[in-house]
Amino acid sequence: MANPSQLGFQDASSPIMEELIEFHDHALMVALMICSLVLYLLTLMLMEKLSSNTVDAQEVELIWTILPAIVLILLALPSLQILYMMDELDEPDLTLKAIGHQWYWSYEYTDFKDLSFDSYMIPTTDLLPGHFRLLEVDHRVTIPMESPIRIIITADDVLHSWTVPTLGVKTDAIPGRLNQTSFITTRPGVFYGQCSEICGANHSFMPIVVESTPLSHFEVWSSLLTS
Repeated sequence: MANPSQLGFQDASSPIMEELIEFHDHALMVALMICSLVLYLLTLMLMEKLSSNTVDAQEVELIWTILPAIVLILLALPSLQILYMMDELDEPDLTLKAIGHQWYWSYEYTDFKDLSFDSYMIPTTDLLPGHFRLLEVDHRVTIPMESPIRIIITADDVLHSWTVPTLGVKTDAIPGRLNQTSFITTRPGVFYGQCSEICGANHSFMPIVVESTPLSHFEVWSSLLTS
């Protein structure tokens, strides 16, 4: 959950989000070095008198041709690694299907015989103390922690997007198409997200709440709903 006036990312709750934050910091340091070098060269050119060496200098041209290529490689390699990590889907312990509607989400636990529900935002007038306005729902998505989760995402009417920032998950829900992604939660907690695709008048009112619990608690929760 983001704090007021927070400038950075939310605390990572999945390995993918941890990698994304590290890559962001890596790219930011590269950009800082580039800006510092450019600022230094601009200041140097403004303060010093131009000479013939700056007009025709093949060594300098060689450096500023090779250096950007090296910088791009330093950015591309970790980026490609994260992309492949996000696409990996190795024997998930649980498969969850999320269906976007105007303007709520439906969830189906496909590994169970009859476990599905609709998730609506709780109106402001019905919120309990400690609940967050525009983010709480009547039925949370409950998953076991430290277990590979596969989520299949689609939509029933218009484009939606299933997004939970702290898990590093953002996948479009497209009518007539199944998209899938995976994640692992590294700690118990309640993680909030929202539809991040403009889907109509009530686009701001279809939040996502994922509750990560120990496996024993998840088994009790699922048995109560299926019994």
